[in-house]
Amino acid sequence: MAQHRLDAAEHVRPPTEVLLGFARCLRAAGVHVTADRERTYLDAVAAVGLDDPGAVYHAGRATLCGSPADLERHDLVFAEWFGGSRAGTKTRDPMQRPVTRAPLEGEEAQTGTGGDDEEIVKARSSTVEVLRHRDVASLSQAERESLLALYARLRPRAPRRRAHRYARDRRGVVDARRTLRTTLRRMGEPGEVQWRRRATRPRRVVLLIDVSGSMSAYADALVRLAHAYCASEVPTEVFTLGTRLTHITRPLHQRDPDRAVVAAGDAIPDWSGGTRLAEGLKVFLDRWGRRGMARGAVVVVFSDGWERDRPEALGEQVHRLSRVAHRVVWANPHRGRAGYEPVQGGIVAVLPYVDDFVAGHSLAAFEELTEVVARA
Repeated sequence: MAQHRLDAAEHVRPPTEVLLGFARCLRAAGVHVTADRERTYLDAVAAVGLDDPGAVYHAGRATLCGSPADLERHDLVFAEWFGGSRAGTKTRDPMQRPVTRAPLEGEEAQTGTGGDDEEIVKARSSTVEVLRHRDVASLSQAERESLLALYARLRPRAPRRRAHRYARDRRGVVDARRTLRTTLRRMGEPGEVQWRRRATRPRRVVLLIDVSGSMSAYADALVRLAHAYCASEVPTEVFTLGTRLTHITRPLHQRDPDRAVVAAGDAIPDWSGGTRLAEGLKVFLDRWGRRGMARGAVVVVFSDGWERDRPEALGEQVHRLSRVAHRVVWANPHRGRAGYEPVQGGIVAVLPYVDDFVAGHSLAAFEELTEVVARA
């Protein structure tokens, strides 16, 4: 990358063009820079001004980076893109400060040879944090095994719905019967007013997981997420979609996650096969959904939207689903990639009937998904 000084940016090219070029180079270096982050970065630089290179540097770190690994990439790209200090100012370019990281386990500490005025910034990279945000399809076998232990940190919570019965509470509406009984026990003397409020009950969660060939890289991770729901107190039903519909709730109720995944895999006859999403959803609605399983439930569909049949047929079935379910959430693993656009025929057909369209490519995305479901 060619080096650009802020002076040249102001006189040769518009500042916005130079700043957006830096953001796109950062994206090419592997940082997940979205359009929203680019706009926030431009607003931040406009607020601090281009006259202060240090402020521009810290504005990029604060708005464009999402993990400790992104900070290191940001520093390297910043040094190449804006290299050097601004002429005519006394502010030293923040990239001229030597940055060292604390030694990781198994490494020997290295001592610097700079002078007394050398400012050292220590940083420790977090392997766990990096793994949480990595696309599970891009992980090596060793990284996948390291990630398995992190699934135990998932804490799915059930969405709540109002029950028909009332429960005692400190506020709400006056409970006339209990208030009267309290008064009678006190021989007619006025007592404390009793209150009641409509109780809440957990709402059912239904997970529909696409296990076709295009989703094979994510299927294992999604089944483990489903096991986390089954192992919690959330009332959960799990199905897989491929060339047929398979009910796998029972094998996932084993306590050991590895055994549960193996048992679920044995029960799925079309793992990494073809894709018939519309037919699978139709069978689910006809056999289970309309009879009560999906009625009032939060239904989560994990799929990339590739459909062998007509996309319109998939849209019709999701429309049927939206009429009986409380909320429909669609998790697409490609949604979390930079520059993704929902252009697949299946996705375009279902989006009008989906309440939440979220990413489903990493452990961090799964954690965000559990929050979306809990708030439904």
